[in-house]
Amino acid sequence: MTARKDWDTYFMDMAYMASTRSQCSRRHVGAVLVQGKKLLGTAYNGAPMGVPDCSEAGCMLVEEYELVQKEGGEQVVKKQRCIRTIHAEQNLLLFTDREDREGSVVYVTDQPCWTCANMLANSGIVEIIFHRPYPKDSEKVQTLMERKGIRFRRLEHYEPPAGTLAEVQN
Repeated sequence: MTARKDWDTYFMDMAYMASTRSQCSRRHVGAVLVQGKKLLGTAYNGAPMGVPDCSEAGCMLVEEYELVQKEGGEQVVKKQRCIRTIHAEQNLLLFTDREDREGSVVYVTDQPCWTCANMLANSGIVEIIFHRPYPKDSEKVQTLMERKGIRFRRLEHYEPPAGTLAEVQN
């Protein structure tokens, strides 16, 4: 008899299963919304419905510059991101009700970016659990979650189900 999965593993597995629907060539991300032990919604990153996605039309990359504080000084950091896709967390918020989100937990395959973290911070959720780090925004997002009182934790020793882990391109 195999060991029963704990709840974090069970719901993160679902987030990874949702990520397999993504057609993004850079990163497959899945997210699930959970209230207690009840699954309320799933989502993944991709282009809006009815619009060609990255696999069909290519990535729509933009470059951004950010001023960051580094060891006693400021440094300009260049970032590149695709604007063709709606992030998994954004889709999750679009397709779930605010009432359902109050007091809920979001499981997401990847640490939310700054924009998604801001949206989640105002969504009514009380916890975000993620697997893969997102170094571009990590410190800012961690600080935001602390200020909002939202539990924010990484499942470091988690292993995704076979066939669900796509290579990440930054």
